[in-house]
Amino acid sequence: MTYALLNTVFLGLALWFMVIAYVVSARRGVEVGRKLYKVLGLTLAIMLVTTAIFDNVIIGVGLVAYDPSTLLGVYIGIAPIEDFAYTVAGVMILPALWILLGTGKKR
Repeated sequence: MTYALLNTVFLGLALWFMVIAYVVSARRGVEVGRKLYKVLGLTLAIMLVTTAIFDNVIIGVGLVAYDPSTLLGVYIGIAPIEDFAYTVAGVMILPALWILLGTGKKR
């Protein structure tokens, strides 16, 4: 199994959670506006930079190694691009779960 295939599953689930959260928000009468998308974009940018830094350190010191046959061959530094999918999925899933597990009350 390649990391790209595994990432497709994780990102698909993350997208599914986001769509469900959007529908639930609409049914609760909570408007999802541009501000939320700006905050998610900023959060994603910060998390991707942080991931790039720490993944390169972790791989560079030899804590983690990857079988090249399971990678796409695209790297940011020495970190494979596949590592960044988990960051993207986390930024998608966590706010969605917050919405889905919330009380449903307007704030």
